[in-house]
Amino acid sequence: MIPSWPASAVRAAEEPLLAAGVPLMERASFALATQVVRDVAARRGPVRGAGVVLLVGAGNNGGDALHAGAVLARRGLAVTAVLVAERFHTGGRAALERAGGRLMELFAAPGGLGAAAEAAARADAVLDGLVGIGARGPLRGLAADLVSAVSGAIEERARPGAAVATSGRGRPWVVAVDVPSGVGVDDGAVAGPVLAADRTVTFGAAKPGLLLPPAAALAGEPSVVDLGLSLPGDPAVRTLEPADVARSWPVPGPEDHKYTRGVVGVVAGTATYPGAAVLATTAAVRAGAGMVRFRGSGPVAGRVLTARPEVVTAPGRVQAWVVGPGVPGGPEAAHEGEDTGQDDGQHERGRAGLAAAAGRLAGTAGGPVPAVVDAGGLGLLDERVPPWFVLTPHAGELTSLLRSRGEDVRRPDVEAEPLRWARLAHELTGATVLLKGGVTVVVGEGVAYAQADGPAWLATAGAGDVLAGVLGAMLAARSTEAVERPALAAEVAAAAALVHGRAAHRANPGGPVAALDVADAVPAEVAALLDAR
Repeated sequence: MIPSWPASAVRAAEEPLLAAGVPLMERASFALATQVVRDVAARRGPVRGAGVVLLVGAGNNGGDALHAGAVLARRGLAVTAVLVAERFHTGGRAALERAGGRLMELFAAPGGLGAAAEAAARADAVLDGLVGIGARGPLRGLAADLVSAVSGAIEERARPGAAVATSGRGRPWVVAVDVPSGVGVDDGAVAGPVLAADRTVTFGAAKPGLLLPPAAALAGEPSVVDLGLSLPGDPAVRTLEPADVARSWPVPGPEDHKYTRGVVGVVAGTATYPGAAVLATTAAVRAGAGMVRFRGSGPVAGRVLTARPEVVTAPGRVQAWVVGPGVPGGPEAAHEGEDTGQDDGQHERGRAGLAAAAGRLAGTAGGPVPAVVDAGGLGLLDERVPPWFVLTPHAGELTSLLRSRGEDVRRPDVEAEPLRWARLAHELTGATVLLKGGVTVVVGEGVAYAQADGPAWLATAGAGDVLAGVLGAMLAARSTEAVERPALAAEVAAAAALVHGRAAHRANPGGPVAALDVADAVPAEVAALLDAR
């Protein structure tokens, strides 16, 4: 797992070490330089003579970049520091000058902006040390101008037909120092220009903004430098890794049977959208459910049974419900201009399933069970639901759900600050919320996750139906535990997002995928995860 802590927690953990004279900056900058050497060597071979440009602001972040530049210069790299502020880290500047590095005082000659940007674009590596974790809001002034100019120059050099860098390696490798300058350190917001990084070398602990959208897309691969910090409390945001999912995956033993492995009840699809029923049930079967019960109209049930003959259509015991894929009446369907058609009795079946999951359906044996609520199911929710209900909206559906509860929010707001709005939806409904996107954000009881496991090709019709089925099967396998431990639903939801995303990669590495291909790739992906365990 990759845990992350807010900037305030990291600074508080650094204070006793700094007071004790621990050289945190020297450790951080040496680790940064070491990583840059590895990255440059991987791209061009011998590093001696490689060009490195440092973008340096005021404060300790700039000091980290300058000290790292001194280490690189001593290794024989040609280092140039572009200073954007008259106030800079004097010790770092002195170290770089002693090591033979060059300085470009842009603050004293802002007319040199173009030359600085071109130097960065021609370099083998660029280190972004403009602002650190103490900054708030977008970049301003000369720093913003420099980032915009450097980004433009790099894009120009990457354009097909453009001349490549002197090294022959094309665009430079960009490394952000602690965080990409200009992103929201704690919330991942991007309110102004940001130099997209290939890697972020972050100190002490990962920061939430490196994991959360939209900033995560600009942070590249995060590398955490261990500084020996004693961090307080629980992480602010976590990212599950394959080993985490493998350790917690319920593997059946010789005493198990279909009911101990979990029964998934699926209310999905109508005559207008029968495919959603096929996709959700197929995904639940392929994810290892002991049994899948489909609740729907005769014609749709016939299509389901043709595709998946092992699915059962008779009523009976259910240990997790999936309600809503392909069912009309979702909170955003009308805004998308879709013909939602008739509900074919699915609203009534969905309400009954949700009532059973909440433990309020008369005559239901076994008590409450988890539920996955997707698409049209979101319009069937009570005002408050239990935390073992997992809502799976995309940004538009979450917007409509929040507006139906009196919040003045638009889709661009949700896309700009997904954690904020997913957390508000959790607070308003009581449910665990899985907000689908390029980075999927999950908020539950006292926990938050961010998962970026799938390719962009996964943004395709039916992919959400597959995710709902996978998640339903995973919750059914841990049904009692998910009800007893409120935070577990969020962990299982994050794990489902990981399996779903990795299955999409497996279905067709590097190319387009269809939703059914993703469902069919789930068994091999689960097997690979367990084999690695």
